[in-house]
Amino acid sequence: MKSGEAAESGAPEWPVTDDAVLEQIAATYQFSLGEPAGVWLAPDGDAVLFRRSGPRSFESDLYAFDTASRQTRRILSAAELLGGAAENLSAEEKARRERIRLATRGIAGFSASEDGSQLLVPMSGRVFIVERATMRVRELPTEGSALDPQISRDGKRVALVQDGDVYILDVATGVARRITRRSSPAVEYGLAEFVAQEEMDRYHGLWWSPDSRFLAYQKTDASAVDEVYLADAVYPDRVPTAFRYPRVGRANADVSLGVVPAAGGATVWATWDRAAYPYLATVVWSRRGPLTLVVQNRAQNQEKVLAVDPTGGDTRELLAERDDTWLNLDQSVPRWLPDGSGFLWTSERSGAWELELRAPDGELVRTLVPGALGYRELRGLDPEGRAAWVEASPDPRQTHVYRVPLGGEPVERVTAEEGTHAIIAAEKTGVHVLVSRDASGDLRRRVRGADGAELGLLESVAEKPAQLPRPEFVAVEIEGREHQAIVLRPRRFEPGRPYPVLLSVYAGPHVNVVKLDPTLYLVDQWYADGGFIVVRADGRGTPWRGRAWERAVHRDLVGVALADQVAILKALAAKRPEMDLARVGVTGWSFGGYMAAMAVLLRPDVFHAAAAGAPVIDWRDYDTHYSERYLGLLPEAEQAYVATSALTHAGKLERPLLIVHGTTDDNVHFTHSLKFSQALFRAGKPFEMLPLAGFTHMVPDPTVKKALQRRILDFFRKNLPAR
Repeated sequence: MKSGEAAESGAPEWPVTDDAVLEQIAATYQFSLGEPAGVWLAPDGDAVLFRRSGPRSFESDLYAFDTASRQTRRILSAAELLGGAAENLSAEEKARRERIRLATRGIAGFSASEDGSQLLVPMSGRVFIVERATMRVRELPTEGSALDPQISRDGKRVALVQDGDVYILDVATGVARRITRRSSPAVEYGLAEFVAQEEMDRYHGLWWSPDSRFLAYQKTDASAVDEVYLADAVYPDRVPTAFRYPRVGRANADVSLGVVPAAGGATVWATWDRAAYPYLATVVWSRRGPLTLVVQNRAQNQEKVLAVDPTGGDTRELLAERDDTWLNLDQSVPRWLPDGSGFLWTSERSGAWELELRAPDGELVRTLVPGALGYRELRGLDPEGRAAWVEASPDPRQTHVYRVPLGGEPVERVTAEEGTHAIIAAEKTGVHVLVSRDASGDLRRRVRGADGAELGLLESVAEKPAQLPRPEFVAVEIEGREHQAIVLRPRRFEPGRPYPVLLSVYAGPHVNVVKLDPTLYLVDQWYADGGFIVVRADGRGTPWRGRAWERAVHRDLVGVALADQVAILKALAAKRPEMDLARVGVTGWSFGGYMAAMAVLLRPDVFHAAAAGAPVIDWRDYDTHYSERYLGLLPEAEQAYVATSALTHAGKLERPLLIVHGTTDDNVHFTHSLKFSQALFRAGKPFEMLPLAGFTHMVPDPTVKKALQRRILDFFRKNLPAR
């Protein structure tokens, strides 16, 4: 039956969906293509550089905004660097981009010397040095594909990884010096291991010293880690990709940190109790601070901040943190002050995130941002080092920029209008960029001088949606707790008519889905216009509501979270009779896919159909750092893993279920959905399965994205019939 047509039986018809809207959403990658990205401020304040693609192009070029003339011009393209040759990414580079969820091609990133005179632009495994004053481009000679190149702060050397080993290249001569020699394919140097990239938000394994005389690098020995293989069944003649994936209860990579003189010499290895603290979570090497590490134990309920002597490898403890459940990481700290008089640190030990000023020996000087302010992230310091830029908000739906004096004076809120705001600041000049999305969906990147005067905008060429979603923001009280939710109705809503309900769910750690940003709900609005009332809600376990709220899911990732979603749905429907709770669907991706599957397994009385995208089915098959943080270590926590596994409950399926999964997903492996389908099949339970051939955890292809949303809509229309 075509969309909008009535069946011959005279059954009520669904509204006609505007597929041009879905086409635009898919083709523009949710309207993100054409937006400035990767913003970098020149140290002297004369320019702001950024990457930008066309409105329907995935290939980015490099642009510069001149703060004096206030003009923007394109300064470099991938075609110019490669001489018209096609971009060719290695499997390792594709994996790195998957970890940072980067879908664009072309100039995907760049870095700069400390004075900003030279840019390092990696492309197709090659390394290009660009003199910013003249835009003269020079390629450094490399053998094989170069990974994650890092330019020294004086601009004289580049460190990079080739075939698992670290090399240092002299920029002037192009001469390379090999630093390491891996002993086996399971050992590699200079790259962050999988869980560091995927779960810790640490993406690098090379760090230059402030004076450019030393290079710190990571050694990863994954010989004890399970080796898994990803095969693309569409191409059975291709050799499967093998990589080391640390599963729950199994061995992690053995990670250590070495320091080598840039001019030549032996490596010195940092010494700490790596058996007790195996996770190297954070590495910082500031101009006036020591080489500083944050290390965690495997249970992630203890961590230490260590200062390293780069000449001898000895470490000294600056501070330690403990938690009865787990410790969250904040990669914006530790942040050493420009004069070396101390460092900034954040902690949840009081019950909510607080920003602290610490003395050089780690002693607490004062708390700068109290928990009530809703700290999110430290974004930098002003030129004098007297104040910090911080993003915070007590309202989890929005984020604001604050200036926080380090002397203990009151904080100053910089942004006023409701919405989500961020700041990118140049510490030497005070020039900064305010990135603001207001509650109406308008996105601006305002370049401002040190005095706050606006110098111009970083121009976007992104398309704009013809119409923005119309979310109703609702605060729902459940047992004395206030939960944030949104309700989206069809644009052609008919009062008095009951509508099926679609819960668009995530409900997992570190993600909240209710924000004062209507552009987040573009696909949800398309579903609503297709004849549904769409609901999103944040329950316990989600961030920015304090330590107790987030840790309510300790040892149980589904029970509390699912109960909150059910309670919110019922509370919303009690005041909105148009929500027909006899027809409720649930859909989500990744953790949201897990929640969708568990919703129909555990609460078929509430949920009548589910579409589960890339679901984690059994947490024992997911990575160590994520799963063990919340559920605990095996074998002691075995019952928590059994209770939260969809395999345990597969025989309970009573409702229609659609499973969607990319066949080459290297994050939530396709094996999750395969095991689930086998468990359902053996239990005699009918279900639908849609494999996305050759796709990973992301689905950037516009054609597939559009077809996928259409398939999910049709699934719910079939199983939650119109009335």
